[in-house]
Amino acid sequence: MIIKTLVENRSIREELGSEHGLSLYIEALGHKILFDTGASDLFLKNAEKMEVDLSQVEFAVISHGHYDHGGGLAKFLEINDQAEVFIHPLAFGNYYARRTGGGLQYIGIDQGLKENRRLVYTTDRFTITKGLRVFSNIDQTEALPASNKDLLEEGVDGPVDDLFAHEQNLVIEEGEGMVLLTGCAHNGIVNIVSHFHSIKDRYPDYVIGGFHLSKGGAEHDSLEEIDRVAAFLLDTGSVYYTGHCTGLAPYERLKETLGERIHYLATGTVIEL
Repeated sequence: MIIKTLVENRSIREELGSEHGLSLYIEALGHKILFDTGASDLFLKNAEKMEVDLSQVEFAVISHGHYDHGGGLAKFLEINDQAEVFIHPLAFGNYYARRTGGGLQYIGIDQGLKENRRLVYTTDRFTITKGLRVFSNIDQTEALPASNKDLLEEGVDGPVDDLFAHEQNLVIEEGEGMVLLTGCAHNGIVNIVSHFHSIKDRYPDYVIGGFHLSKGGAEHDSLEEIDRVAAFLLDTGSVYYTGHCTGLAPYERLKETLGERIHYLATGTVIEL
């Protein structure tokens, strides 16, 4: 299995651009897969420089309904005429972020795409093909990330706290190995990994994606909460690759506990499993 990071907040190669977003290209099980599209068409530009032909992708998965993960979906559908796109039906809802001063910014994805015939709407546990599945409906037994604060969805009487029912995760089973991919882990990385265990009766070998422990800049979850997450992740025995909404300071704090069991996932990172 090979995973190439097309878009992340930072880049390890000068010729590759970066943006607030996430997009991963995956070759596994004899298939070519795209997990999220970042915020713009940057994932396409970086893919060309990384010698990835996105027109050959067979399956695309959008993790949730925020622009930094599905903002490039229209461009992907333009350059690829074959791939099915697996997305939760709630991903086309109205989602907002409360900005400084109290104003709301729309952070959803292009609602004009929701009737596209190549979209496959997925809920709960859904099998894409053998060894490739998505799941949602996360049991929120532990507190959600504090960094979810100020993320809203449209309610009956106006914006309310986002419950993140539109978020889904990708599981790849190849041989004896299991890989779990998260977009932002708004449902809480502890909850998501625990939910995986409840389904598979084991923890994944690798977990790749954002953990949403940061609001951006210097704002992030408390050190006590980050340490609690780190202790749980350490006990799973899994290896973690994370970036994007995890944040640099939380990542460094996690690494103090996890050591070589956690790695930063930047634009240009190539993982071979």
